[in-house]
Amino acid sequence: MILTDTHAHLYSSQFDADRADVIQRALDANVNRFFIPAIDSHYHENMFALEKEYPNMFLMMGLHPTSVKENYKEELAIVKKHLEQRSFFAIGEIGIDLYWDKSFLKQQQEVFKTQIQWAKKYNLPIAIHCRDAFDEIFEILEQEKSDSLRGIFHCFTGTLEQAKKAISYNMKLGIGGVVTFKNGKIDQFLNQIPLSNIVLETDAPYLAPIPYRGKRNESSYLILVAHKLADIYNVSVEEIADITTQNSIQVFGI
Repeated sequence: MILTDTHAHLYSSQFDADRADVIQRALDANVNRFFIPAIDSHYHENMFALEKEYPNMFLMMGLHPTSVKENYKEELAIVKKHLEQRSFFAIGEIGIDLYWDKSFLKQQQEVFKTQIQWAKKYNLPIAIHCRDAFDEIFEILEQEKSDSLRGIFHCFTGTLEQAKKAISYNMKLGIGGVVTFKNGKIDQFLNQIPLSNIVLETDAPYLAPIPYRGKRNESSYLILVAHKLADIYNVSVEEIADITTQNSIQVFGI
């Protein structure tokens, strides 16, 4: 059984004290593939160090919407430079976040659109961060949609209607710890979405599943998400692992 964590920030300082143990626990739990999203230039050095030290760490490159501030053009230029210098497995995480701050909406839209265009240029998938911004995200996806554009709606927390709309843009739904929350809601309709549209993720160190909610998340907890999905779809955990890993191969090409 091979599980794939399609979204984990394992370079986070929250893992500095025990990163090797965290990764070993994940491997022991059959999590063998890790896709690592970028945030901004402050984290690039740690991302590259993680990739160098551990196999099966597949890096993305991109500018996170909450890092879109006054210096966003400089940050975007750094992303562009990295994309020109070496290969990555996706552009992410990118998107729009209106939960903390709405004052940079226009800039977030510009940055999101620019990075989607780069994804199309380099034939890379995108990892979308969406918080309180489904309408704004869909508006840009509608403008930029193409046969080649594909990716993952990371940490999907929307409605059934929004799930179907995301899938219509050739996006898989990234399902993580939220599916185990009592108030998460997505567990109520997820079985109406074919498993072929689902990938697993942790977003470690964030959004730990029950019973670890509120604590640091780690990739080994992905098995708890897989068990929850096995219950929802009434299939074995092995089937969930196999199908979602195949889906991740479809997205990332590896």
